[in-house]
Amino acid sequence: MFIKSVAAKIFAKKVFQKTQLWATNPVATQQAVFESLIKTAKITQFGKDHHFETIKNYQDFATQVPIRDYEDLKVYVDKVVHGEENILWPGKPLYFAKTSGTTSGAKYIPLTKESMPFHIEAARNAILHYIHETGKADFVSGKMIFLQGSPIMEEKYGIQFGRLSGIVAHFVPKYLQKNRMPSWETNCMEDWEAKIDAIVAETYNENMTVISGIPSWVQMYFEKLHQKGGKPVGEIFKNFNLFIYGGVNYEPYRAKFENLIGRKVPSIELFPASEGFFAYQDSQKEKGMLLLLNSGMFYEFIKSDEFYSEKPRRYTIGEVELNVNYVLIISTNAGLWGYNIGDTVQFTCLKPYRVIVSGRIKHYISAFGEHVIGKEVESALQEAMEGTEVRVNEFTVAPQISPISGLPYHEWFIEFDPEASGEPTNMQTFAEAIDNAMRKQNIYYDDLIVGNILQKVVITKVSKNGFQEYMKSIGKLGGQNKVPRLSNDRKIVDLLPTKL
Repeated sequence: MFIKSVAAKIFAKKVFQKTQLWATNPVATQQAVFESLIKTAKITQFGKDHHFETIKNYQDFATQVPIRDYEDLKVYVDKVVHGEENILWPGKPLYFAKTSGTTSGAKYIPLTKESMPFHIEAARNAILHYIHETGKADFVSGKMIFLQGSPIMEEKYGIQFGRLSGIVAHFVPKYLQKNRMPSWETNCMEDWEAKIDAIVAETYNENMTVISGIPSWVQMYFEKLHQKGGKPVGEIFKNFNLFIYGGVNYEPYRAKFENLIGRKVPSIELFPASEGFFAYQDSQKEKGMLLLLNSGMFYEFIKSDEFYSEKPRRYTIGEVELNVNYVLIISTNAGLWGYNIGDTVQFTCLKPYRVIVSGRIKHYISAFGEHVIGKEVESALQEAMEGTEVRVNEFTVAPQISPISGLPYHEWFIEFDPEASGEPTNMQTFAEAIDNAMRKQNIYYDDLIVGNILQKVVITKVSKNGFQEYMKSIGKLGGQNKVPRLSNDRKIVDLLPTKL
């Protein structure tokens, strides 16, 4: 065991030194990535449509390749999904990571033989940087758990697809196989509540040293461990010394976690997505995550307050500033070009380049990793109202992370139209109709309901003219000002006048 720890420290030093080579030469590194991407993709349909053969520099690229989101790129993605080759990237992708949150429902994000290794290396290197900085490596001899989706794949036109976390499970390095938990059979379970019970049973008597996952899912695991053992997780797993997380902000959970664990545990933050693994926390001493500039991705940045202007300026890595909110734009070796992933970032350091995730360019709810967007809540309400006399003047949605009792939930603040007798005859039935519509649209939200992480929608009635009173109170009554359909905190809803 001691040998394994020493070997990890040696490997960590080599990875750190290799990282320093590109981290200290950011502009040259990104230029090399850019040139490689353009050269490789010249033969693709996208490359031909956008005249990659004429691109000599970044300015040419910015002129010829517009910023796109998934909907704008979908005409190309659909061809790839249907088995066509050389569309966005040479050949066919290895996988499609299936996700949701767009106006057309499911998204299929390509993962290629060139892009896939970086997803694995980034997660590994995050741990190795922790070892190099802290000198702590004893945990590598213990058991490690990565709470993730099922690795069972489906196939479409000869290409396998599934959740990113499930795809990654197929690439666990051999040297971690003996340490990795849960078992393959348990990991393949679709019923999340049953899966967590099985994971608790498998891990309870093991020497768990590293635990990783989205905080909301890990919290459920910890609570079940506590129920089984009647003592803090830190006493059940005396050598649990590292928590790795990503997907949502950990801070709202930190106090709860420390209570469940019974002590503080060091943590590493990751910034992964289906589109790419963008950053990881490389230091316990510095704020932010190291932006990965040598991972087959070319980054552009647009200031958030300029994003919706007619021709927003696009910045490259050498032009960004500290503490400015930027929309993150990527071009990748999986065939995404000028692609808006929807996340906004701020730089906390420029030597090296470190970022924090500051939010989404559009209003959203992702307090538990559900990525709910405005169109989804609007469509859900409309579906629930169909065939009824219900009429709604205004509404907004916010998460309730810390209810007085019971599970967290999405709280819908609705001002029904009293003049039209527009309230539902049965509020509970109406709430269930909204909830069912949301679950059909958003697989992440459905997972949270099925897994008993969230309870179903709760409706709170807003007083007559309540939204008008709110908008007036903040000086935004009238004009083109609108109440956001949803938000990731309760700053708006806590100011709304409600009624029983």
